[in-house]
Amino acid sequence: MIAGRIVSRNVLLVTSAPAEAKAVRRSLEDSRDGPFKVEWVSRCDDACRRLGRRDREAIAAVVVDLVLPDSQGIEAFDTLFRAARQIPILILSHSRDENVARLAVQRGAQDYLLEERLDGHSLPRALHNMLERSARAEALFLERERAQITLNSIGDAVISTDLAGNITYLNAIAEGMTGWSREEASGRPLQEVLRIIDGDTRQAAPNPLAMAIQQNTAVGLSANCILIRRDGYESAIEDTTTPIHDRSGQMTGAVIVFHDVSVARAMSLKMSYLAQHDFLTKLPNRMLLSDRLTQAIASAHRHKKLLAVLFLDVDHFKHINDSLGHTTGDQLLQSIARRLVACVRDSDTVSRQGGDEFVVLLSEVARAEDAAFTADKVLAAMSRLHRIDHQDLHVTVSVGIGVYPADGADAETLLKNADLALRHAKTHGRSNHQFFEPDMSVCAAVRSDELSSV
Repeated sequence: MIAGRIVSRNVLLVTSAPAEAKAVRRSLEDSRDGPFKVEWVSRCDDACRRLGRRDREAIAAVVVDLVLPDSQGIEAFDTLFRAARQIPILILSHSRDENVARLAVQRGAQDYLLEERLDGHSLPRALHNMLERSARAEALFLERERAQITLNSIGDAVISTDLAGNITYLNAIAEGMTGWSREEASGRPLQEVLRIIDGDTRQAAPNPLAMAIQQNTAVGLSANCILIRRDGYESAIEDTTTPIHDRSGQMTGAVIVFHDVSVARAMSLKMSYLAQHDFLTKLPNRMLLSDRLTQAIASAHRHKKLLAVLFLDVDHFKHINDSLGHTTGDQLLQSIARRLVACVRDSDTVSRQGGDEFVVLLSEVARAEDAAFTADKVLAAMSRLHRIDHQDLHVTVSVGIGVYPADGADAETLLKNADLALRHAKTHGRSNHQFFEPDMSVCAAVRSDELSSV
């Protein structure tokens, strides 16, 4: 309907009987279900040529008697159907040929009418209903096409399932990410096609479909989930699963929308790593050390254990930088970092505080002497020649030791006292280690007062 009236529709009538053509035309042109504009041809070939024309007078429907001079029966229908599959066809048939008419309907015709029962109302009504059905089907097809194009154009993968969890649809992105075509995946359980594991435990992740249906609300995957494609390729994903309801509010299934976050997750990890590690040595920086030291102190407190920090710097490093250049100095710091890591356990932390200062966190020691043993190991490792740019460099380090809980109950105090012990080692000839002693704080305060009074 447009502006309250029925739009004229063009009907191609195909029959070899002039009297029948005249009666049909009169019935259609005068009908309340019309008006219909009727074009008449008497041969199958003429009908095919007319259907092949693409002009403003497009044919909306075909009414055909399958007894034609150049083609008869189901062959005539097949010829017309091939000529214009998108145009609805109504068959006019005699009772004796009703089986052929039924076969034509099975092969694509919209409907058939028996000529013995034909009157001025049945044909126009049947044709009107056929065109209405065709228009609705075309509208539904276009709507599905738009939805299909939209779903294939978005960057997210989309999978829908029925209430039992069997797949009913995949868009193109989902096909690529899962490795399953829509035809192969249709009817299969979601878990078979959408294989998701926890990136940390490598165990199967909770089924998002089951959670969405159980809670009757949208749910997302837990963090760090990984999709395993059909060929074994892995990609990090984020997902949202939403229940689907019918008009009465009954749940009928769910739709899962997910996308690849591998690049974003890798970038996030990289940025996090850069924020917590020294750019030159790749060792944990001051911020990460503080976090680990705080956690280690909490653990030591719970389990009544000891831990220690070694605060060290390179003796006369400024002289090396000034005489050999900063490039050589940087390479030397990298060599020192590697040797420090080799001197401690995997559970310990070696950190660069900045410049030529390093801190070693011994996360657990049985007694204070264990820290001294590690310090001697470090002193020995550093005293060996460092091969830098085809030259051998001999350097030493000084080490200050602070032990928890005697030398500090928190990270800041423990590091400050280990640094005081380092300064004490410097004043005692360098290339040695010193434990923190309480009177070091007093001496440091006195020196500070003397400097401020000058």
